[in-house]
Amino acid sequence: MHIRTVEGLVAAGLVDDDAALDAVAAKYVIGITPTVLALIDADDPNDPMARQFVPTPAELETTQEERADPIGDLSHSPVEGIVHRYPDRVLLKAVHVCPVYCRFCFRREMVGPQGLGTLTPAQLDAAVDYIASHDEIWEVILTGGDPLVLSPRRLAEMMARLAGIAHVRIVRFHTRVPVVEPERVDAAMIEALKASGKTTYLAVHANHPREFTPMARAAMARMADAGIALVSQSVLLAGVNDDVETLAALMQGFVENRVQPYYLHHPDLAPGTSHFRVSIAKGQALVSALRGRISGLCQPVYVLDIPGGHGKADIGAATIVGDEGHYSVRDWQGQIHRYPPETDDKV
Repeated sequence: MHIRTVEGLVAAGLVDDDAALDAVAAKYVIGITPTVLALIDADDPNDPMARQFVPTPAELETTQEERADPIGDLSHSPVEGIVHRYPDRVLLKAVHVCPVYCRFCFRREMVGPQGLGTLTPAQLDAAVDYIASHDEIWEVILTGGDPLVLSPRRLAEMMARLAGIAHVRIVRFHTRVPVVEPERVDAAMIEALKASGKTTYLAVHANHPREFTPMARAAMARMADAGIALVSQSVLLAGVNDDVETLAALMQGFVENRVQPYYLHHPDLAPGTSHFRVSIAKGQALVSALRGRISGLCQPVYVLDIPGGHGKADIGAATIVGDEGHYSVRDWQGQIHRYPPETDDKV
């Protein structure tokens, strides 16, 4: 069964009948697919799969530095559905729904039925027109929400529209579907992800090696066999993958499935997610420990999305320096920012 309510969580034995979760559910959407449900050990209070997907009252606790838009999407959105943060690429957020809802999601204020919703036809037209009118845009990244919740027909229509824009050469999809709802990755979907003259990349989001089920492995194999380039994205999460053994197995699992490790994200300052965050120092130590322990093929880039919309910084490198409980982070344009930001800089 696909769980979408507190009552569903109770019926599945994942939570007690806790009134505190009603308040969480009123604020943040719930979604657990049958594939994910089968991976959760309800008898383990520290189960890493449950921690990712089962809501807890801790989500109602916010800290001063947390932000509704932690990476500054809205400050770089010239039209609805577009985020143009870097010169040569844009995000196209056609939908704001997902097959599952991660409890640490950095767009948790925007996704789900109470979020920004799906673009209307007129809004989608305006978003595509924006891409077409900016010839510096080389890559379009479909995200949201999860773009693979769209039907193959809708995906094919989207790709056909992008195929008509000559300066767009790369189309990238960010998705959880191959690991949380792998049965959706059928021949029709794979065909829909292709377009003449475009190279398709697909970023698979997984955070724990248990997510590589036989069905997930088969879904990734179908995409790789079809010529779709696969890269990874993961979030470093306390209680999920913040030990070197788990992180190493996760990255090796990606490579075994022909998914090139790409980004390991430091958790963002989304509201109600402080219980997932690790220190930057611990993250740096973990990433350093991967060196030599596992193949160079398995090394991700450890990145921080600088609050306020200033882009990603490689915080395993010299772009970040610690000082008195804060860090100084250099963005891609050479500007220096404080992390965590000062509390009077909240948005």
